[in-house]
Amino acid sequence: MRRMSKLFPGFSLGFLIIILMNFILPSSSIALISSATGNDSRSSTTHNVTSSKNKKSDDFIRSSCGETLYPDLCYTSFAGYAYTVQKDPALLARIAIGLSLFKARHLASNFSHAANDYASYSFSYDNNDHNKHNALIISALHDCVSVLGDAMDQIRGSLKQMRSLNMGGMSGESLRFGLSDVQTWMSAALTNEDTCAEGLEEVEISIRNGGGIINNNLEALCYAATKVKHVTSNALALVNVYVNKISSPSSSHAAAP
Repeated sequence: MRRMSKLFPGFSLGFLIIILMNFILPSSSIALISSATGNDSRSSTTHNVTSSKNKKSDDFIRSSCGETLYPDLCYTSFAGYAYTVQKDPALLARIAIGLSLFKARHLASNFSHAANDYASYSFSYDNNDHNKHNALIISALHDCVSVLGDAMDQIRGSLKQMRSLNMGGMSGESLRFGLSDVQTWMSAALTNEDTCAEGLEEVEISIRNGGGIINNNLEALCYAATKVKHVTSNALALVNVYVNKISSPSSSHAAAP
């Protein structure tokens, strides 16, 4: 505890744990993903996805994740859902979008708290250069909360559209047209998350170029923003996998998501 406080001065250990734990799939995110899919997540976690019975489902997850930019992150995120997903690319895409929404929501909340912590710390620290650096970080965090809010709206719209397509039983051209909206919104969400990550990285570069010291707090924030961006990138890639599948000649009668 004492060693952690030295590594991260001015912040509570609890705050840092929240930031780092944001990238472990907790039970609350499982509940959110279950609501996105309409399935009971408990059934997926009570089966051994590496058993011979479920090997094809696990292979499908691994193969689908191979189409993403971050396949290892993708596989570790969704391997536990192989039993539920089976070989359904639409369901996998919906689960991925649900996870993306969960991560963005928690990151925005964590960054809002971080901005407040930095502001409180600045008032208690009599060092102009240090406070200028904190002001840059606070501004970047506020920008992140704003663009992450936009990203969440776009991801929610994507999830709503996927549910609507599922309930409508669409197929063929109408299904592809509906999914094009999902692709557009998820791409926009990724752009917003990228704006957040780049803003924090620019602050890091500015502080370093000015002779300042980059502490572990800022590095943790940059890491958090980047990881959430990776989750959304994977979700978009899995939507694209589904679109490509229904667009192939052999899948002209593919079911709606």
